[in-house]
Amino acid sequence: MSDDWHFDTQAIHAGAAPDPATGARQVPIYQTTAYQFKDADHAARLFNLQEVGYIYSRLTNPTVQALQTRLAALEGGAGAVACSSGHAAQIMALFPLMGPGRNLIASTRLYGGTVTQFSQTIRRFGWSAKFVDLDDLDALREAIDDDTRAIFCESISNPGGYVTDLPAVAEVADAAGIPLIVDNTLATPVLCRPLEMGATLVVHSLTKYLTGNGTVMGGAVIDSGKFDWSASDKFPSLSAEEPAYHGLKFHETFGPAAFTFHSIAIGLRDLGMTLNPQAAHYTLMGTETLGLRMQRHVENAVKVAEWLEADPRVTEVSYAGLKSSPYNDRAQRLYPRGAGAIFNFKVKGGYEACVKLIGALKLFSHVANLGDTRSLAIHSASTTHRQLTPEQLEAAGAPLDAVRLSIGIENVEDIIADLDQALSTATA
Repeated sequence: MSDDWHFDTQAIHAGAAPDPATGARQVPIYQTTAYQFKDADHAARLFNLQEVGYIYSRLTNPTVQALQTRLAALEGGAGAVACSSGHAAQIMALFPLMGPGRNLIASTRLYGGTVTQFSQTIRRFGWSAKFVDLDDLDALREAIDDDTRAIFCESISNPGGYVTDLPAVAEVADAAGIPLIVDNTLATPVLCRPLEMGATLVVHSLTKYLTGNGTVMGGAVIDSGKFDWSASDKFPSLSAEEPAYHGLKFHETFGPAAFTFHSIAIGLRDLGMTLNPQAAHYTLMGTETLGLRMQRHVENAVKVAEWLEADPRVTEVSYAGLKSSPYNDRAQRLYPRGAGAIFNFKVKGGYEACVKLIGALKLFSHVANLGDTRSLAIHSASTTHRQLTPEQLEAAGAPLDAVRLSIGIENVEDIIADLDQALSTATA
C-alpha cells in the first residue's frame, strides 16, 4: 500500500493485499475463534505485547484488521480499532481517558442516544458530561476544569445537520491539554477529515455510510497518533505503568500507536465490544464505493433541500448546504465537498402534519437508521430523541414539528415526487 495513493484508491486497496495462503483477491472472512501458536515462546511474546499477531478473535482477527487498516488510511490516522457498534466506539474512545470523578465536555448538538449515554449511562462508571454549545468558545473554555478529560462533538450533527467549527474547537482542546473526539459518521472522511483539523480521535458508526446498505452493526475509533499522553498525569492508563502487563507503559512503549494498542489489549480484552469478521467484510466492501456514494448523496440532498425550501407547505429547512443557512459559510470553508445528506425540515401544521407525512411516504423507508443507499425518514422527537427534554430537543435540532431525512442515492426526481405527494396528504 502506498501513502501517496488518493482517497478513492485507498478505499479499495488499503488493508486488502491478496491473501498470502490462497491468493484470494478479496479479503477472506476469517471465521475463527482462535489461532495456532508456533510454540510456547511465541505465545508468551504475543501475550506480553512483545510481538504483534493473532491470539483470540475477541482481540484481533485478520478480516477485522484489514478493515482497521483501511479506516486508519481513510481518516489519515496512525491506527484504528473496530468494535461492535457506534455506541460501543464512544465508550471505547473514552475508556482509556476517563475515571471516577472525571468529566467530558459534550456538544449540545448530538444524536439523542449519545445525549442519553453521556447524561445518564456513563454516570454508572463515575463519569459525567457537561453539555455546551460549541459555537460559544468562551463557554467551552469556562466549562473545562481540572477533571475534564475530553471534548466530544459530531462533525455534522444528527439530526439537525449543523456543522461544527472543528479547528476552533480543536484549538481550545489543545490549549487545555485534552483530546478532541469527533464523531465523523455523518460526514465520513469523504467530506471531512477531523484529524487534519486538530482532532485527536475520530469515532464512527460503521452501520451508516461506511457500510452503506443497512446490513451491519459496527463502530470504530481512529487515533491521530499525535497526542502526547505523557505530557501530564491526566491519562495514567496510557502514560503510567499498567499492572496487567508487568508495569508496561503504553505511550512509552508504543508511541503513536499507544491508544490503539491499549484499546485492543485492555479495551477489547475487558469490555468485549468485538466486531465480528463477517460485519468487517461487509464494511470493507461498502468502503470501496464510499466516494462515489457520498458524491451522489450530497448532490441529491442539495436538490431535495432546495426544492423543500421553495415549497409553501414547508416552513423551514435546516441544512448547511443551503445558501440561506447560517452555517453555509462554515460548511463551504471546512466541508467544501458537501454538508452531508441528513437534515430536518418543518411542515406547516406542526406535529400532526409530520406524523401524517411519515405515514404517507412510499419511497422513503420509515426506520431508525441513516446513511443507507435508500432514502429514509423519521420523526426524531418521538423516536430517536424521545428520551430528551423539550429544551434538549431544541438544542439538539430535533424539535417536535420537524422530520429528519436521510437522502439516498435513488433518482432525485423520484425522491422529490414522493415528498410532494406526502406533503399533499400531510397538509390537506
